[in-house]
Amino acid sequence: MDRAQHWNIAYAQRGTGVSWHQEDAGPSLELIASVATPRASVVDVGGGSSPLVDGLLAGGHRDVTVLDLSEVALDRARDRLGTAAAGVTWIAADLLSWQPARTFDVWHDRAVLHFLTAEEERHQYAALAAESVTPGGHAVLATFALDGPERCSGLPVRRYDAAGLAALLGDAFTPVLSTRELHRTPSGATQAFTWLVARRT
Repeated sequence: MDRAQHWNIAYAQRGTGVSWHQEDAGPSLELIASVATPRASVVDVGGGSSPLVDGLLAGGHRDVTVLDLSEVALDRARDRLGTAAAGVTWIAADLLSWQPARTFDVWHDRAVLHFLTAEEERHQYAALAAESVTPGGHAVLATFALDGPERCSGLPVRRYDAAGLAALLGDAFTPVLSTRELHRTPSGATQAFTWLVARRT
């Protein structure tokens, strides 16, 4: 089973019951707002059916791109937004094979990086983020913390603290702030996340 098929099945079978589901994207919105105005361009990589796009549009953002390899997830988000979905750029692609034609002021990821367990994929991710963020722009990342889950959706994950995320991004980014989130899943479990905001040098 390839990656797209795996995530299409996960979203189709569990919908809002997936463990990473949020009723709102408060932590993401707060961190994005701390470093960018509504004029900033934002790409949400691995955005899936996340409500982040709803919050960005409500906050006045007009240059929003959502990328995910699951068409099922993107369809859920588009259906939820209704006519407002026309104001968003939707991209169905595997992040690691994506070749963006532009740069962005904010790179947001709450869903992808911790699934990249191979060293080559992790460094490919860091290089793509560096190429995709405008100098002076920011990466806003969340992964499972060191005491977070070891697996998610049946797949192994790589856990990080803030120092580990900063080390992966390397000299292309300068850490601005880090924080920790305890996410409550739809089933009532708690998952620990590490957040890092880093400025593109």
